[in-house]
Amino acid sequence: MPVKLEQDNALEGIYNIYPAYSLGENKIFNGYGSLAKWIVEQKTVIIDGYAGVFWDKIKSALQQQMAATGLKVNWIDTAAFLKPVSEIETIVQPYLGVPESVWGTRCLLELKDLYVFEDLAAQLPDNGYDINIAIGTAASLINWDSPIIYIDLPKNELQYRMRAGSVTNMGNNQMEEPFLMYKRSYFVDWVLLNQHKKAILDKITVLADGQWPTDINWMLAADFKEGLNKICHSTIRVRPWFEPGAWGGQWIKQHIPNINEDVVNYAWSFELIVPENGLVFESEGYLLEASFDFLMFHNQEQVLGKHAAQFGDEFPIRFDFLDTYDGGNLSIQCHPKLKYIQETFGETITQDETYYILDCEKDAHVYLGFQENIDPEAFRNELEKSQDEGSEVTITDYVQSHSAKKHDLFLIPNGTVHSAGAGNLVLEISATPYIFTFKMYDWLRLDLDGNPRPINIDHAFNNLNFERKGNRVQEELISAPKVLETGKDWELIHLPTHADHFYDVHRIDFDSAIKIETDNCCHVMMLVEGESILIETADGSSQIFAYAETFVVPAAANSYKITNLGKSKAKVIKAFLK
Repeated sequence: MPVKLEQDNALEGIYNIYPAYSLGENKIFNGYGSLAKWIVEQKTVIIDGYAGVFWDKIKSALQQQMAATGLKVNWIDTAAFLKPVSEIETIVQPYLGVPESVWGTRCLLELKDLYVFEDLAAQLPDNGYDINIAIGTAASLINWDSPIIYIDLPKNELQYRMRAGSVTNMGNNQMEEPFLMYKRSYFVDWVLLNQHKKAILDKITVLADGQWPTDINWMLAADFKEGLNKICHSTIRVRPWFEPGAWGGQWIKQHIPNINEDVVNYAWSFELIVPENGLVFESEGYLLEASFDFLMFHNQEQVLGKHAAQFGDEFPIRFDFLDTYDGGNLSIQCHPKLKYIQETFGETITQDETYYILDCEKDAHVYLGFQENIDPEAFRNELEKSQDEGSEVTITDYVQSHSAKKHDLFLIPNGTVHSAGAGNLVLEISATPYIFTFKMYDWLRLDLDGNPRPINIDHAFNNLNFERKGNRVQEELISAPKVLETGKDWELIHLPTHADHFYDVHRIDFDSAIKIETDNCCHVMMLVEGESILIETADGSSQIFAYAETFVVPAAANSYKITNLGKSKAKVIKAFLK
């Protein structure tokens, strides 16, 4: 993301890859010079932050600024108080599963457990210096009565740094395979860091964005929280990001402007996968991205309304794109049952999904449900033979294939065998968990690095529901739209989800405008047909959204009006909690 937008990036009707909420003038400040000046005025500060931050570069940049003033600075680096690598590896190992597995279990430790906490907490400012700075991840554990600067880092940038070998996991001093680093991050590092971030939120004085190696943007936490308070009464759109993959297609490259085209394909767009997406704020062109977690820690009741007590600070719905347009089939897969994901991986909710067909080629299809004559043992034998011998499986001998057309909704409750076939642009409307995919067959292909993709037959067969077969698939797993209400030039259409889904889906088809009440419920939305729409919320704010942009109307918005800005009928998807 650029440090500063030189012109308005939000053009009406054009998908915006850097959506930002404007805070007005003089709210976001740029550069180490301005941050160093602020620190000098405080005398003693704590600089805490997320994993993956380039602490050495930040320290060097600030030291260079302060050296010019002649002030003596006492630096206390938290990295010096980490426990030995071998000891950290021992205490986190129970949460990492077996080395070859993609998954571990959600960590039950605390961030301080990775440090020699007594020594770290005992550090004091040295009066022999002009400036005292405690710096590094977990610096707030020192617990000085001093301002806290928190340096956040977007998850996509963190993962790029992992893949580039620029950073390691917390308390590790050597690079590992990217998938092992991601697993450790997902099940240990991010869990501990998010707990810590939540615990110190009310103590943070300055929030900074650490995604640029040689620059920094920062703002006062009071202004940041005011921004959070405002967006949770209007509309919210996170910064999307995009990833190539073995089965990826070309729709995203062809339809979304300003993305990197120097990749072979795009398989995913993280439209609203909030454990990994960030919120972007803007002031006088300067941009600052902060994790969505901050919003849920600070404003969960305004965001989720009557469902806040149920889900707490976990945002429960995700939207993402699966692009197989001119691409390949996804793996034949399923997702864990609720009890299984809770007991095996430590998650609270499971990966119940739906596939909404945003666009597709003429011969597109979706694999969903078993054939009536499915023999589980024969199916497993064929999958294991393929795994052992590299033999092809005629999947349609076991799994049904359904033709797909625009605006179809396929229902994929946990335990259901499924795959998006080639030729689709799928809007995946789902519960938030997003990595628990048990692949059974992957068409004998390799990943983009030329390596076999993990196959998880044991996990899959612990969860597959073999009763979802034959005619039941058409009756229970392919949504049958029903018109709920009609007006002069609009229809409210219900696309019923499965009984196991805790969310439901409506589509609003309209020519001019329609007003909607939130009923103290959060709405996750996307324009799935048309050019652009205007959303006006009860607080008087307004926002234009283009085709295929995901946005959230929080419960606290109370009501909103959608106006069609295009020349043809607009169709808007609305997902909400039951």
